[in-house]
Amino acid sequence: MDIACFDDLLAAARAQPEPQRLLLVFSAADCESDASADQRSAHAAGEGGVLRPLMCVDKDPAELADFAALCREANEAGPPWTLMFAAALAGRADAAEVQRTLELLVKRVETGEFGGLIPFNTAGEAVRLNA
Repeated sequence: MDIACFDDLLAAARAQPEPQRLLLVFSAADCESDASADQRSAHAAGEGGVLRPLMCVDKDPAELADFAALCREANEAGPPWTLMFAAALAGRADAAEVQRTLELLVKRVETGEFGGLIPFNTAGEAVRLNA
């Protein structure tokens, strides 16, 4: 499955035979307080730094019209974000399982373990992160 943008993910989730929950972690790039001058310069140019999770949410794909609607909701609910990481949870999960999985995803973003997550920029485009 080729996911080039968030709306592709939304369409793929809606097409699955099992119910899906989209698990979303919104994050912002930050510069460490002990960063060197070169690191600060790179961060100012949009490179480097660390990702800090800001908020997370789970969504039924049927609840979302498109990426623009999700952005409006996110912008009303929390601070400005840089990257959103998405994963899907298939089947009928209870609220406790969804919450546990969201907490795990937040920890993975904090530690840079992005395997199985799709990062999207603020335009809704899937991006590739450099290690």
